[in-house]
Amino acid sequence: MRADVGRWAGMTIEMREGYEGTGPGAITPDGCAVELYSRLPVGEEPDIIASAVPAGAHILELGSGVGRMTHPLLERGFTVTAVDESAEMLERVRGARTIRGAIETLDLDEKFDVVMLASFLVHAGDVEVRRGMLDVCRSHVADGGCVLIQREGENYHTDLPRERHDPSGFTIRMLSAEPVGDGVNSVRAEYAFPDAVWTQTFLARPLSKEEFEGALGEAGLRVDRYLTEDRVWVRAVPVEA
Repeated sequence: MRADVGRWAGMTIEMREGYEGTGPGAITPDGCAVELYSRLPVGEEPDIIASAVPAGAHILELGSGVGRMTHPLLERGFTVTAVDESAEMLERVRGARTIRGAIETLDLDEKFDVVMLASFLVHAGDVEVRRGMLDVCRSHVADGGCVLIQREGENYHTDLPRERHDPSGFTIRMLSAEPVGDGVNSVRAEYAFPDAVWTQTFLARPLSKEEFEGALGEAGLRVDRYLTEDRVWVRAVPVEA
């Protein structure tokens, strides 16, 4: 296991095995660069979320990062509790209640109108981590509430390398997705800005539509509807007893 060491609220932490990040500024244990995520544009995600949940809902955002979606949701009148394991990420969040902790073991003894698991976290390479995350989603959603999940696109691990030039002035390159066993790929991405370049290497498990829906079922959830034509954004609800 790698022994890359960072600082997290005065604690020494190690980079997770199979995860790595390079570039300026703080790097989290899963290879995310705090400064990079502070620069990424918002996109259409807040509008997708707002169209799928009641106005003014209280949202539990699992894996909030620096608040890229937190802040637009607050501006739309939602209440947000933002959860992330990185103190450096949460330092960038403004206007929301923040909680530092691992998603898969979270236990707040609270229920929320909406639980959100974005950033393709449902594709965690470790099956037990994925199960823990989905169990947390189920245990924290209120009766009559919903869980919003962001999946990988169908071609996320194929047709590589590929790149996309963002109108805001940077380039995202998906460089490779190499099998490492047990259905998991080691994915490497590069984000190139005029003044800085970041890379991230992480483990991801591709899930077909059927595999994804099966994983939801294990956690006591089912698909209510797919929110986008590419089925990347999903509205799930608890399975009735």
